[in-house]
Amino acid sequence: MNDDSLRLINRRQLFQAGAAIGVGAALSTLSQSVRAADVAPQEPAPGARLMDTANDSHSTVTIERRGDIVLFGLNRPAQQNKIDPTTSALLAQAYFQFEHDASLRAAVLFGHGDHFCQGIDVQAVAAAMGAGADLSVKSGSIDPWGKTRTRLSKPVVAAVHGNTWNVGHELFLACDIRVAAADTHFAQTENVHARMPASGGTIRFVREAGWAQAMRYLLTGDGWTAEDAQRMGTVQEVAPSAAAALQQALAMATKIAACAPLSIKNTLASAHMAIDEGEEKAFAQLSSQRTALYATDDFKEALKAEMEHRPPVYQGK
Repeated sequence: MNDDSLRLINRRQLFQAGAAIGVGAALSTLSQSVRAADVAPQEPAPGARLMDTANDSHSTVTIERRGDIVLFGLNRPAQQNKIDPTTSALLAQAYFQFEHDASLRAAVLFGHGDHFCQGIDVQAVAAAMGAGADLSVKSGSIDPWGKTRTRLSKPVVAAVHGNTWNVGHELFLACDIRVAAADTHFAQTENVHARMPASGGTIRFVREAGWAQAMRYLLTGDGWTAEDAQRMGTVQEVAPSAAAALQQALAMATKIAACAPLSIKNTLASAHMAIDEGEEKAFAQLSSQRTALYATDDFKEALKAEMEHRPPVYQGK
């Protein structure tokens, strides 16, 4: 969608577009919403590496490689990092490329500016849909909200600060480990605005915090603090500042990246299976998953490193 198309949609048309599609529908399809002309990801070639775009100030998602870790930064600070279709699509494409880049083992997700993410950019989504945006699922993408298969087989650590609201909070919940700055303000305000959380908040928040804890905030629209989130179990570490939160998340990702990649993947796969398909099926797969790891070069390297009293160097083989 070009700039001229956006200009043709005035405020009244935006309202009509939003009413016609329903903002709830916009939320539920946001991470899959983008015109083919905006982003057309391709299947990466074997050995392909995720491109570093940290110096591209125009991209709404920055990508910075640090060895075997990658940092994904939401980069719409003037809009409080609200998620628009382009940002959603770029992040989904970056997740896919991260998944297929064998040189990367863990990711950190953070937000540039004063806030991690203040939710959905309702006007941008309504404008895109009103202009006929293609909402079909694109190949070469992985949903960052984890609502659809395929999921990442590598971990993402979130570092949040400032306002972390609505779809931003749901993006945070979709990460595997979460660090929050002390100033983080969480909220799910959709019910106040005649919408509903539609990107995982009604599922993950309830699952991790407990029914009454989650409903206390989901049904009222009240906000809560980083300390509250840690008490409920949705935050694992609280840092004194945004910079400290990012450093803690990087330290966590560094520890993960030092572990055996195949072991990390099997651990995540087992946990996802227990949630998605039930504990019985997950238990039934444990023996074969463990046996497969014993046959890897990394397992042999672990034994050798222990004998030689040095840290192991894993190759993911």
